[in-house]
Amino acid sequence: SLKNSLDFIVDTASGDHPFDPYLALLKVGGIMALVGFPGEIRVHPATLNLGARTLSGSVTGGTKDTQEMINFCTANKIYPDIELIKIDYINEALERLVNRDVRYRFVIDIESSLK
Repeated sequence: SLKNSLDFIVDTASGDHPFDPYLALLKVGGIMALVGFPGEIRVHPATLNLGARTLSGSVTGGTKDTQEMINFCTANKIYPDIELIKIDYINEALERLVNRDVRYRFVIDIESSLK
């Protein structure tokens, strides 16, 4: 089980989603940084208080901060889970979003799409 196993979570999701299951993954004193913009945030107080966990918000920084983050991720082999799609799949991708049939962030492969 991953419960109480993580020090830090960066939540990039912009859609509404539950927070308690993710906060429960944090160790005591763990931090979840919210950089997405969901419509609503609902958290049971015990999820935060009993684990001395922190839920914080942040907007992305400028070019310097972004480059530092990319360098850190590269050095520590941290990569995003994505689903790479071609541009001609965009309508199906949108339909999957509507149906909540998406596990990873869609990334459009423009280079392959133009060949």
